[in-house]
Amino acid sequence: MTDPRTSAERLVRRFARETNLLVAGRAFAVEGADPVSDELRRLLPALGAHLGDRGVTFVPGAGAEILLDGAPLPERATAADRVDNAGAHMPVSTLIARRLRDEGVVRGIRIGVAMVLEPKTAQLALLLAEAGAEVAVYAHPDEIDVEVAAVLRERGIPVDGDPGLSGAEERAAAVAFLRRGFDLLLDDGSHLIRLAHEEGLASALRGAAEETTSGLTPLRVMIEEGLLELPVIAVNDAQMKTSFDNRYGTGQSCVFAIADVLDAAGIGIRDQPAVVIGYGPVGEGVAAHLRALGAEVRIAETDPVRALRAAHDGHPVGPLHDLAPGALVVSATGAPHTVDAHTLAVARIVAVAGGVPGEVDVDTSTLTPVAPHLDRAGEGGLLIARGGCVNLAAAEGNPIEIMDLSFAVQLGAVEQLLARDLSTGLHAFPAEADQAIARAALDAGGDRIDQRSAAQVEAQADWRSRRYRGASA
Repeated sequence: MTDPRTSAERLVRRFARETNLLVAGRAFAVEGADPVSDELRRLLPALGAHLGDRGVTFVPGAGAEILLDGAPLPERATAADRVDNAGAHMPVSTLIARRLRDEGVVRGIRIGVAMVLEPKTAQLALLLAEAGAEVAVYAHPDEIDVEVAAVLRERGIPVDGDPGLSGAEERAAAVAFLRRGFDLLLDDGSHLIRLAHEEGLASALRGAAEETTSGLTPLRVMIEEGLLELPVIAVNDAQMKTSFDNRYGTGQSCVFAIADVLDAAGIGIRDQPAVVIGYGPVGEGVAAHLRALGAEVRIAETDPVRALRAAHDGHPVGPLHDLAPGALVVSATGAPHTVDAHTLAVARIVAVAGGVPGEVDVDTSTLTPVAPHLDRAGEGGLLIARGGCVNLAAAEGNPIEIMDLSFAVQLGAVEQLLARDLSTGLHAFPAEADQAIARAALDAGGDRIDQRSAAQVEAQADWRSRRYRGASA
């Protein structure tokens, strides 16, 4: 008989896998008084969900064990289904795109989208096109869903990129994309921003927006060396991006993808030692989700502040080479050479959350297939997704609602780039625009928040110390 904890975990992962929706922040009802139902009531709050009477209903053992808004899970049999389903769950991005359309902000503006191409990215491109922009999409060979690309082409949006390209051919395709001639570039990893500078094409751009931590790091180096030639909005640093995309989105999608791959190979996460490398927002999310699934989580970190925060979150902290033997090791650094050959040799399993090329030092010719998305590295440990970003290589990327928030920031960045006369360099996403996206997301979820009273506003506007009011001089 299957352990009730395993059955509950599989149900939650099935919901996420079949819908690409977020668990954290969502309301779930659980029907039944059996051990699986009891375990669901324990697991869901540990993953950040609410137990309530709306949203998703789990009915363990029933014909339809998962109901979404009272109905069976939506059909997502085709790429078009997946693209349309993503659009149905992206209310904040849709709201902002409609405002851009109504105000004519992007009409006739040429926008290049250089990101992982999956259903949510397709929706971003479609929303920009519907708002009046001239849009084209580029995706790297290992980051393109060819079926989704076909859907975009059918709907009138050019897509460049081919999974069969590599080396010089891949570079040539990316340069050809840049030569289409864009006003704005929305990038992920700053690969195209940097390539535009290498090819002397950056001066033609009015500006760009960068989605990731790993993409902002080299841009800051370019600024220090006086090489950046255009204004770039640091989308990644917006609260509505990094606080949700990295922690909740990447945390859920990567850990659930790891669990799905291992479960298919007969390996469970529960009660096994796990090491998360890096305790930034992605590492925090990965650690939290691994802990919720029952792993014994430890942290390897080079930053003393982050290491101390990990310790205060209840995670033992230590050097990677001390912690890795026999463990599930998940790299969450977004930096090359994080997992060296020694770690790969002594770890039980290695995976990458987030990810950049070369995050795992592995000679792919030594890999021996063991199961889908799972290889053995020589005589060492198991490697998931060949060291690539696990939630993209073995799953469908971050949950839809999370990318709704991130792409709402991207749309806001487009507006900022066009409305403001920005100087060359990195620019923060305005706090007021960040808060507007948060309010829109709360409204979409039917949530209400407090407002400060007139007395509070008045008191905070008075700089004088209240402690000494009325005291004689």
